[in-house]
Amino acid sequence: MIRILIADDSAFMRKVLSDLFAAQSDFEVVGTAINGRDAIEKVKQYDPDLLTMDVQMPVMDGLNALAVIMEIHPMPVVMLSSLTKEGTDETIRALSLGAVDFISKAGGSISRIDTIEADILAKCRTAAKANVRSAVASARAEKEREKQKPVMRHIDLPRHASHEMPGGTPRWQTSPFVSGKRENPLLKPRAKVLTPRGTPPVETASPAAGGKLVAIGTSTGGPQALQSVITRLPKDLPCGVVVVQHMPPGFTKSLAQRLDTLSAVHVKEAEDGDIIRSGCVYIAPGNYHMRVSVSGGARKIVLGQDPPVGNHRPAVNVLFDSVAPIGRRLVAVIMTGMGSDGTEGMKKIKAEGGYSIAQDESTSVVYGMPKSVVDAGLADEIRPVTDIARAIVAAVER
Repeated sequence: MIRILIADDSAFMRKVLSDLFAAQSDFEVVGTAINGRDAIEKVKQYDPDLLTMDVQMPVMDGLNALAVIMEIHPMPVVMLSSLTKEGTDETIRALSLGAVDFISKAGGSISRIDTIEADILAKCRTAAKANVRSAVASARAEKEREKQKPVMRHIDLPRHASHEMPGGTPRWQTSPFVSGKRENPLLKPRAKVLTPRGTPPVETASPAAGGKLVAIGTSTGGPQALQSVITRLPKDLPCGVVVVQHMPPGFTKSLAQRLDTLSAVHVKEAEDGDIIRSGCVYIAPGNYHMRVSVSGGARKIVLGQDPPVGNHRPAVNVLFDSVAPIGRRLVAVIMTGMGSDGTEGMKKIKAEGGYSIAQDESTSVVYGMPKSVVDAGLADEIRPVTDIARAIVAAVER
């Protein structure tokens, strides 16, 4: 039995959702909340298995309430709002804060909720199984470990009189070997060139014959996992990264833009014909399969709307199939998500000598896609999400 709490400022919406879930044999509505602050109190009172929450509410909106809930009482949350169709930025922010999934009210109208009942029930049943508390606990533990790492500090050492020339000038500053004329140019720091945010780095395309490539596949819980991984990649990553995140049209662009503002690498929603460049991340657009091809001595993005594979478009298997021939120069990563999309493609990648990394169970919101790869014996490494970026860099440098 899934004990569910419904948070929405609309009395009509609370009634519609309550009736929908009450009619199901596997749901029990334990309560309703009228705003974000009320939702926080009801979560503490009822300890539900699942919370559905509107984004826009008075007193405290859903995004602020979500941030508080994930801090004090981590649990599966599905965002449900008319804003999520137009306000894709809010949806992506909710997912990055820890929401498992989101549902857009049909056409933005609460009167048409009956047209998406099946979608609501399916997503809520999946979300209720999400491993949110374990994932949050692992992330907190990693943050604590990061805080405990030693930090290099500058210390001013006392100077001895013999080290100074008359007038207080240190002797080392009078050495001809550090004077302006004899300064070693190899030791002189290079001026840092600042690139405006959002501007892709000007680099040559990753070579078709010799360059490495990273391919990532993920689904439920993916936006938060991608934020953990991509924001840890170095700006000078010597290869490109291609990503499939199961997500409907419109939302992948907001996801790419948000990650781009947070990351050292450049992140964008992929476009057909994009040349894959080092230090760049390309996210497949919703409703389009993404493949990688070689043309004119460079790797390029190819988008298509051929039929969904395993009910997914984009599908991880489609991307993995296309990059498998890269062989030993490929690093494939499978992360949190329901089902097994990516496993068949990973089999082809491993057959060609590619290297594979799977997210571990403790940090996966839904341990489905990585579990399928691990159970099939296809993972070279199994890492918590906070270690995946380091594992990628190490694999690329080998």
